[in-house]
Order: sequence, then C-alpha cells, then structure tokens
Amino acid sequence: MSSMINSADGTPIAYERAGQGPAVILVDGALSFRGSSINGGLADALAPDFTVYTYDRRGRGESGDTAPYAPEREIEDLAALAKAAGGPVRLYGISSGAAIALAAVANGLPVERLALYEPPFIVDGTRPSLGDDYVRRLEALVAADRRAEAVRLFMREGVGLPGVVVAMMRFMPAWARLKSVAHTLPYDTAFVSPHQRGESYPEGTWASVTVPTLVADGGKSPQWMRNSVGALAKTLPAADYRTLDGQTHIVKPEALAPVLKEFFA
Repeated sequence: MSSMINSADGTPIAYERAGQGPAVILVDGALSFRGSSINGGLADALAPDFTVYTYDRRGRGESGDTAPYAPEREIEDLAALAKAAGGPVRLYGISSGAAIALAAVANGLPVERLALYEPPFIVDGTRPSLGDDYVRRLEALVAADRRAEAVRLFMREGVGLPGVVVAMMRFMPAWARLKSVAHTLPYDTAFVSPHQRGESYPEGTWASVTVPTLVADGGKSPQWMRNSVGALAKTLPAADYRTLDGQTHIVKPEALAPVLKEFFA
C-alpha cells in the first residue's frame, strides 16, 4: 500500500515501505515506476534485512508532476523521502536513477552508503556519443505529445537497441506503459546527457561524494558501458568497483541483492 509525502515544491510523491532494519532507498531509471520496475524484485530481496523504500519518481505512477521541471526537484524529492525514512539512508540507483542518486549525494543529500549500477554515461569512442541534437529532438517530440516517437528515439539512439528490436516493441504488452511515462524522458537526459559526449570525466567532477560507494556493472553489458562504469569508480574518492558475472543492464535481483546486502551492512 502506497503512502504520500510532499516534496519541497509541494509535489506529492508516492512511495512504499517494506521490511525492517536500516533504511534503503531505491531509485528507478528511465520509463520505470513502482508498478513496472525491476527494483520491485530487488526490494523484496532486501526487505528481510532492511527497511526498503521504493517510490514513483515525479511524473510517474501515483506521484505528481509540478511544472516547470528542473533536475533540482528530483533531488528534493529524494531529500523528502530520506527525511520520511529518518535519514541518513543507504541509497541505490540503477541506470539514469544511478545518475540521479550520484547527483543527490554530490548536492548534500545525507547518505551513509551509495550504490550505483550502470549509469549510462559515454566516456570514450566505443559507441556514438549523444549531444545536444539528440536532447533537442527528444524534447521536441515530448512537447508535441508524440510519445511513441519519443520512446522509439530513446530506445534506438539513447539505449542503442537495433532498429528491428525497437520496431517490434510496439507489439509488446509493455508498449502502452512505456508511452504513458514518455513525457519524463527529458527528466532522465537532464542527469545523464552532460556525460554522454564521449569525453572523460572532468577531474574533480564528484569530489564531494566521499561516502563509501559501490559502483557495479554486468559482465555481459556493452563494452562502452563497462568502460564508463570502471572510469567512474576511479573518479569517485571512496569507490569499490564490482562486476556481476553473467549480468546485463537489466540486472537480476537475485544476482544483485547479495552484493548490496554485504555492502549496505
């Protein structure tokens, strides 16, 4: 059963709490919310040892979406949830949710331990970079309410899926769900696009993130992503880099949960 809190700008944020023990907040990536997220299975796996908080990022599920959007609002949402949890908390983010979690800690969110799984940054030439043109086209499609086209652009160019796979997605049961939250895609690009340009992380980018941090990737994930995750681990002041054998970007809760339990304990 969901509960509600108000963020700093008054936006209602829906969340669920499960389990008992130290507080852990899970942050979803693009096009995900509580009813559709792999974080749901992860929450179930962590609940015997932790009090786990899952929430609908603004604009998704039962949460509100006060205009105008700004990345700072998502950090305020996390701050409100951490306060409700009695903070400081342990924080985990996947994909663009990892970029949000990282930005939140860099901006002073009280966190004891931080875990990041495959933020989709691009730091070298092993895949095409994504620049301002991609962001502008995505924002234009969203502004015109061309949701299906926005999802296709994100999947084809943002994620890098083959065209035939993207074409088949519209016949899948999940397609309607993806379109329902397509308007939030620019929210994710706001956090990831500055580091998707095929350039190394500037020195000192996250110097303020001094909490113990777990940076993880999957052994079967694309090389460009593994390169960026490894480089991120070297950039952060207190990071431990782990590769989960056999895993991809859609990491299985049963593979990730034991690693998080050890780290968060």
